[in-house]
Amino acid sequence: MATGRSVQLNKQIGEYLVASELARRGLLVATFSGNVPDFDIIAADAKGNSIPIQVKTIRKGSWQLSVDKFVEVRFQGKKQILGSKIAPRVPNLLFVFVLATIYGKDRFFILEWDELQDVVISSYSTWLASKDGVRPRNYKSLHCAVTPEQLAVFEDQWEKISERL
Repeated sequence: MATGRSVQLNKQIGEYLVASELARRGLLVATFSGNVPDFDIIAADAKGNSIPIQVKTIRKGSWQLSVDKFVEVRFQGKKQILGSKIAPRVPNLLFVFVLATIYGKDRFFILEWDELQDVVISSYSTWLASKDGVRPRNYKSLHCAVTPEQLAVFEDQWEKISERL
């Protein structure tokens, strides 16, 4: 299991990689290093237009999320029932998922809220259906994971950020 220090290093690596890439693309960037609950970076263009960005970083494996951030979940006994999609808490929030494996070979996946929401709900509901709606170990768990393969179509879509500004 990852230590607190390695988790913080991964977060920092991802945030600064994204900040550097955005700066290379002509945007001013402010990082918040975990001090803001819903986003990690604000990027702004020369006109002062800005966009909040949530950064998620892994070195291997998959990104860990909670399905109840994206869809309402209710319980029928031990069975989980997915309901309506949840609106984003922060308007215009974008996500950048960073796969920071080999120095200089970092991969970036840029998604709108609704794109990530669709990936999460589709993946989780398919997995949950294979378990007849009941999680095997802890039926109350809302943990879900997203893999780089699931996000491949969103790789290097940096234009989403500049188009929003």
